[in-house]
Amino acid sequence: QVQLVESGGGLVQPGGSLKLSCAASRSIYNFGAMNWYRQAPGKQRELVASETRLGTFTYADSVKGRFTISRDNLKDITYLQMNRLKIEDTAVYYCNAETWDGDYWGPGTQVTVSS
Repeated sequence: QVQLVESGGGLVQPGGSLKLSCAASRSIYNFGAMNWYRQAPGKQRELVASETRLGTFTYADSVKGRFTISRDNLKDITYLQMNRLKIEDTAVYYCNAETWDGDYWGPGTQVTVSS
């Protein structure tokens, strides 16, 4: 079992930045991947960013060049740095861990981009 807790969401103006954090209840070092997803109202959940254990990074086209995923294996925290935020980035952001014993999800954190 893994508990994931996201933090760092909030209200930000277009063009602003936020940094999300995802704290895991156990070591993430050997996890297959740590991912960030988001779900906007009325839309399907989509993959935003992914970092595999081997250091492969994947980003949604809509966030490339603006968002950066990273993780601190000593603190068991995964981050999502979000820059130049747009109104269309408004969504609930979820942390996801791919582990040998299954996939785990956090409860999500709301990000609202509005002027």
